[in-house]
Amino acid sequence: MTAKSAAAAAWATVYGYPRQGQNRELKKAIEGYWKGRVTADALRETAADLRRANRQQLTDAGIHEIPTGDFSYYDHVLDTSVMVGAIPERHRAAVAADAVDGYFAMARGTQDVAPLEMTKWFDTNYHYLVPELGPDTVFTTDSTKQVAELKEALAQGLTARPVLVGPVTYLLLAKPAPGVPADFEPLTLLDRLLPVYAEVLADLRAAGAEWVQLDEPALVEDRTPSELNAAERAYRDLGALTDRPKLLVASYFDRLGEALPVLAKSPVEGLALDFTEAAAGNLDALAAVGGLPGKRLVAGVVNGRNIWINDLQKSLSTLGTLLGLADRVDVAASCSLLHVPLDTAPERDINPQILRWLAFARQKTAEIVTLAQGLAQGTGAISGELAANKAALASRTDSPITRDPAVRARSEAVTEADARRSQPYVERAAAQRAHLGLPLLPTTTIGSFPQTTELRTARADLRAGRIGTEGYEERIRAEIGEVISFQEKTGIDVLVHGEPERNDMVQYFAEQLTGYLATQHGWVQSYGTRYVRPPILAGDISRPEPMTVRWTSYAQSLSDRPVKGMLTGPVTMLAWSFVRDDQPLGETARQVALALRDEVDDLEASGTSVIQVDEPALRETLPLRAADRADYLAWATEAFRLTTSGVRPDTQIHTHMCYAEFGDIVQAIDDLDADVISLEAARSHMQVAHELAAHGYPREAGPGVYDIHSPRVPSTEEAAALLRTGLKAIPAERLWVNPDCGLKTRGWPETRASLENLVAAARTVRGELPTS
Repeated sequence: MTAKSAAAAAWATVYGYPRQGQNRELKKAIEGYWKGRVTADALRETAADLRRANRQQLTDAGIHEIPTGDFSYYDHVLDTSVMVGAIPERHRAAVAADAVDGYFAMARGTQDVAPLEMTKWFDTNYHYLVPELGPDTVFTTDSTKQVAELKEALAQGLTARPVLVGPVTYLLLAKPAPGVPADFEPLTLLDRLLPVYAEVLADLRAAGAEWVQLDEPALVEDRTPSELNAAERAYRDLGALTDRPKLLVASYFDRLGEALPVLAKSPVEGLALDFTEAAAGNLDALAAVGGLPGKRLVAGVVNGRNIWINDLQKSLSTLGTLLGLADRVDVAASCSLLHVPLDTAPERDINPQILRWLAFARQKTAEIVTLAQGLAQGTGAISGELAANKAALASRTDSPITRDPAVRARSEAVTEADARRSQPYVERAAAQRAHLGLPLLPTTTIGSFPQTTELRTARADLRAGRIGTEGYEERIRAEIGEVISFQEKTGIDVLVHGEPERNDMVQYFAEQLTGYLATQHGWVQSYGTRYVRPPILAGDISRPEPMTVRWTSYAQSLSDRPVKGMLTGPVTMLAWSFVRDDQPLGETARQVALALRDEVDDLEASGTSVIQVDEPALRETLPLRAADRADYLAWATEAFRLTTSGVRPDTQIHTHMCYAEFGDIVQAIDDLDADVISLEAARSHMQVAHELAAHGYPREAGPGVYDIHSPRVPSTEEAAALLRTGLKAIPAERLWVNPDCGLKTRGWPETRASLENLVAAARTVRGELPTS
């Protein structure tokens, strides 16, 4: 096929689309179902309506090939576990009794049954449910969901492509099931899994699928020769099937590297590659392997993870180069559009000058369609779009909104000494013990307490003008008083004010920092029904005035026990925002760190003795390739230390991390030089405590004993058992007792019961310790 005919065949497509609906209809329906207010049939009807609306939006935008199967009630990896019959033994009865309730039991747990572990999807803030597998796992095929959603699209007369998590990525994401030796490798189950995938592919082919996409993002990470051999075998075997659709193997988030020649030589009909800055090197690597003769290439040239408009001319240049490397080149976003908000149109409060720089999912589909048209018909066919895009890009580059000379001068003046505490940890620890007077196994929480209906109503009433600032603040004071009183009665040692005034741990601060802007409708799924509105980092960052001192000081005035000041750390402020792409991330992190440093200093000056700077995204943002990690960890840990290093030795600095794999960043955790770190550990059975011990981590740590992402209440003995496991790795004088994460999403009844059990567990285990 000539380059000209290849261009004429160019299609516009996407790998996935936001699931929630314009007004988060899916969240409301699912949570209504959990509360018994929505029937299963009504839930299914809402989901079907949302899928139909998504397909219609994509079709109206000009997308030629529509994805199916990307929709999920909770998580697409959990959907894959259902598809292949990988149901944990403890959930089988629930699934057999009711498929929907059993599905949610795997995701959330019940009072009697623990859920699947949850962790981050590669280097994003999306969480997936970790498959649990063992040598006795028997896979069985259930392609009901995938076939039904394909048939829905075909019934609308659409060209549809089912999207599945690929078999290699699925197994690489899995963990040994409880009771299975820790050194068990789920990838050894590949030959057992492939026949199930073969059956799913045959079912989809029978239902009318011409193409099926198999997502293999795990192959952009560093992979061993045996793992690459597994990928080669998987696609050799699947490619050899006769009763199957054409196969498109997709990768994203980084360069494919050593897996590229493996997939290029495999008997599949197409590859989808990321060609954005995040995957720099894919273009040269594709040319180096001789391209994809005889195959389809789907080129991800529009960034599916950030919200800035595409440089259309630059993307067209990349696409033009790719025309010589494959028989057919189609245009797509770099990954699923699940990671960006739905539409900029409802955003009425954003400066119109800035709004023209932004592209959410609907705008990105328009960019993809424009690029496909330009590739097929030439730049003359899109001259108007190219001119408008060029002007918008230039207006951002030249805008004073993006640059503050004073912020830049302060950042340039930072020295290495600014990012170091005045005394080493051992001396600080002694000063802090004398100052705080805490018992062994001190108890605390991570920061937030339940965001009640009354609080959300008060916040909405304030925005709508139904109440004034005085009435709203009266509600906040009352809530803080209740939270402090409960903690004192329960016997918690280090208190928090509960964060009733905060809408989100990043957004709350972003709204008070210059350089950030907030959206009103920019919801993005974090996990299940948890949606967040990531703020947009558009310019240089500074802090005009204190952000947390007032409410922290008020809480401290209600108790003689220490009340923690609570801040979100600089790396998490970046990771859970849409960051600017016109300067290095390290420079942006330093600006945020300096703004937060001012807040830390003001908290200490107001009498706050314990300050927690949360960095749950430190591991999440770790580059997928080992070769890229040293530079990231250098600026990330410096940013944290720059935030926290101006305090006195007797001021105790805490940090918090959750729902990620920590084993490969323990040195970085050490480099933060925090006095205390709290980490998720309940679902992973204290794994992180042993990882800290193996490293020789010298500071205090609180591996969580209460899984807050499940509604179940852990018993006193359950929490005590986890605590005893933690003591095998961390000595009592350095071990804290706390939940996995904040309690914002939990209800008060379960929170009260769980924290009472947590404190009782700490007292029980404290009483078991040998006396000196």
